[in-house]
Amino acid sequence: MADGHRAAYVAFDRFPSSKGSAVHIRHMAAELFARYDGGLLCVLGGGGLPAYQREGNVEIVRFDAVVPNLLDRAEAFSAWVTEQLAPHRDSLELCHVRDPWGALPALATGARLVYEANGLPSIELPYAWPLVAPSTLGKIRELEQWCLSRAAAVVVPSYVIERAVIARGAAPDRVRLVPNGADPAPAGLPRPAAAPARYLIYVGALQPWQGVDVLLRAFARLADLTDLALVICSSVSPNRARPLRRLADRLEIAGRVHWQHQLPHPEVAAWLAHAELSVAPLTATPRNLEQGCSPIKVWESMAAGTAVVASDLPVIREVLGEHGRLVPPDRPAELARAIRVMLEYPDACRALGERARRHVEAGFTWQHARARLAAVYDTVAGR
Repeated sequence: MADGHRAAYVAFDRFPSSKGSAVHIRHMAAELFARYDGGLLCVLGGGGLPAYQREGNVEIVRFDAVVPNLLDRAEAFSAWVTEQLAPHRDSLELCHVRDPWGALPALATGARLVYEANGLPSIELPYAWPLVAPSTLGKIRELEQWCLSRAAAVVVPSYVIERAVIARGAAPDRVRLVPNGADPAPAGLPRPAAAPARYLIYVGALQPWQGVDVLLRAFARLADLTDLALVICSSVSPNRARPLRRLADRLEIAGRVHWQHQLPHPEVAAWLAHAELSVAPLTATPRNLEQGCSPIKVWESMAAGTAVVASDLPVIREVLGEHGRLVPPDRPAELARAIRVMLEYPDACRALGERARRHVEAGFTWQHARARLAAVYDTVAGR
């Protein structure tokens, strides 16, 4: 392993993967390493990914220990990151992290810290671990506050999470907004061979707060549209989809729901481009209301020129604005009604998608996101 990296990007996320977080990490880390002549990328591994990989002047190291308990795994990851950063301690100038598990060892190096808050474990953990004790969440919240208050900059993708990190101790003048982005889909993308003739599409993970169950219930109300299918491009494995497949069976729509699991990211654009509509049915949970997000699925749908129907949540209003159709969250009947109306006016639907694409091209491509991030790095470095 080479010594002397000036920059490190640390993420308690598997990389690469079919999830939106991996797309985000790829672009953000690329900007960091472009500005610091390479660096060290510390991420989760497993699934056959190599523990060590070198790409030019970038070293990628992956934590692949099997630790079933999530918090135990986070602590083991943090200790592992300490070991990975140690050989570079004297040369590190900046560490970019996404969570407290990376922030703790990064702060110990003395390098300047950029804390990218896409999610807060104290809010997200109960969704993965419903029985987590309130005292445990309290300790995690204290840890978040400690790390955020010591960051030279805190990068957030939306104003909703900006308010959340300031409430947790981030200095308001150090918080910087860097929305996610998407690259416009190339014209003339071939239709995927397995694509139905006419379909709605959902892209993303399947956690309850994503609202895929709401979408299935809405789709069941469109049974009279016999030529219409629903394509679910799931970023997780088929095992994780079992409860939703059972729901589709009970709703008697299983034959019209087409599942695609863990597609390579470059293939998703073609599925989006040929869909009638893209649906983002996020639910009105604390995860989406208090923490927010910047759903890459919505950005990529817009970049594909496909009209979007999404839940009317503050964070979605930030992304879509007037370039999509908003519906009250958690209401299958209203979602179905909005979809039906849009399908009845295909010219208006196409025009909406085209306006959304131009909106992305004008200011929200990944190139724009990287430029905003570069300005944060310059500020932190005093350039």
